Amino acid sequence: MTNDHIQDDNFDEDALIEELLAVEGHDAAVVEPDLPPVDDIDIETEAARLQRKPDDNAVIRALREADEQFPGKALVDGLSDLSYEQMEAIRPTWQSVAPAIQRAIMRGLISSAEASIHVDYRRFGIDALDGDDPRVREHAIELLWEDQSLEVMYKLIRMAEGDDNRDVRAAALSSLGRYILMGEVGDLSPEETRNAEETVIRIWQNESSDLEVKRRALEAIANCSHEIVPHAIQQAYDNPSSEMRASAIFAIGRTADKRWQDIVMAEIDNPEPAIRYEAARAAGELALVESVPRLAEMTMEDDRELTLTAIWSLGEIGGRTAMQILETLIEKAEDEGDDDMIDALEDAIGNATLASELDDLDF
Repeated sequence: MTNDHIQDDNFDEDALIEELLAVEGHDAAVVEPDLPPVDDIDIETEAARLQRKPDDNAVIRALREADEQFPGKALVDGLSDLSYEQMEAIRPTWQSVAPAIQRAIMRGLISSAEASIHVDYRRFGIDALDGDDPRVREHAIELLWEDQSLEVMYKLIRMAEGDDNRDVRAAALSSLGRYILMGEVGDLSPEETRNAEETVIRIWQNESSDLEVKRRALEAIANCSHEIVPHAIQQAYDNPSSEMRASAIFAIGRTADKRWQDIVMAEIDNPEPAIRYEAARAAGELALVESVPRLAEMTMEDDRELTLTAIWSLGEIGGRTAMQILETLIEKAEDEGDDDMIDALEDAIGNATLASELDDLDF
């Protein structure tokens, strides 16, 4: 089966393309001015910069002088690639910093890690998981989002089960989802990730768990093929809470199981923005060809996040019509000089090309 034909007798492809061309441009996304895009970073310059890493005394002095602004070079560079001994030396000063300033520093490190491949805040992030301030602990979880070590996994399990702050428990569960996925796809052994899976299931099944915590537990466990997943999704979808229903649709997308396609197609027009967003993304994850006309309409809406999600899903689905829509949109974005939109569309076109090529293969 190919993705060339949309099963909608009322779908006028040419009219839709014309409408896309006629729609006014979207507002440009806000770009963080303090950090350059990753593609603009000179690799050799970055490496040389980190070789001139501030010493421990300079880092300690910078911590004492820090405010709630974006952290300066001494902290952005100095807190990277810490040894255990360096962390021991820095910790007393870090713990004396006011919580609001700690949060600002953590946010700055997250931005720095996103912008540069040459910084590594792993040791600092692990230490911050035990911080006194719950927002700092949340930021530490985000800072360690790409970490795949069992050391971090077990710390997240402990936080998911025992942290006294609901939002921290929820963030820990979300992060455990990637470990469950790694166990599912073989990047880690099932034996290594079983504790994470069992923890998440236990929290999902606990009737006294907070709604937000249960939502993140569902989203995490959807990353595996455990027998509980279909029932958990249906139970969440039947919940009167719109937030829980949104998580159910998120989980549907993670399963890549087309048994749920009718729900996704029904919810793609839901008036609740969060549910529409998750349905749009799930349509891409399930590669629902019948969703292409609706996704195309979403690209013309004022909601930037929804537009980008619809574009991503069109790229995942592929096919002639999706490709034409994406090519029309990129021409428009180029005319408007919308670099962020161009980047998103280029990625989607690349994915659509690959999806179409795979779809055409005769196995």
